[in-house]
Amino acid sequence: MLKRIRANTRLQMALGLLIGIGFGFLLQKGGATYYDVIIGQLLWQDFTVVKIMLSAALTGMVGIYALNSLGLIELHPKAGSVGMTVIGGLIFGVGFAVLGYCPGTIAGAAGQIELDAVVGGVLGMLAGAGLFAAIYPRLQGSLLEWGSFGDLTFPELLRVNRWAVVLPAAGLMIGLLVWIEAAGL
Repeated sequence: MLKRIRANTRLQMALGLLIGIGFGFLLQKGGATYYDVIIGQLLWQDFTVVKIMLSAALTGMVGIYALNSLGLIELHPKAGSVGMTVIGGLIFGVGFAVLGYCPGTIAGAAGQIELDAVVGGVLGMLAGAGLFAAIYPRLQGSLLEWGSFGDLTFPELLRVNRWAVVLPAAGLMIGLLVWIEAAGL
């Protein structure tokens, strides 16, 4: 079934759209599309966003590695570098600091017609993507490649079975979620 989906571009696009709508709906229901919730997180007063992100990372990590272990999917990690990470982090951080949204929450807030997200967020993302596309050829092969670590995953880096990394990481995430709830944060 998954091979049929991979071979059908239209089906992939439709599934992507449906999953994206579902993701935005869940972000909105969880409260992560509200500016006050995001700012509360940045001020260490409201941990809604951390709970949502930890739950998503936990589900995604265990789900992807379980599907891979069952032979249902193949992993294709992309090469990375310190340069890419720093540039991406700066772009993300500036946008987050200026507007108070990340790309996912901007899309959710724009979907509920929050004017700051529609005007500042969507237009800002389009302008940022256009600017990056314009300067990308000059960055390629130099700054972006600085500190390249290839397509290595943590299990490969540590030379251990992937579950030797996934299970402790999952345990830490669950522990953090339990602690946040018990602390009433």
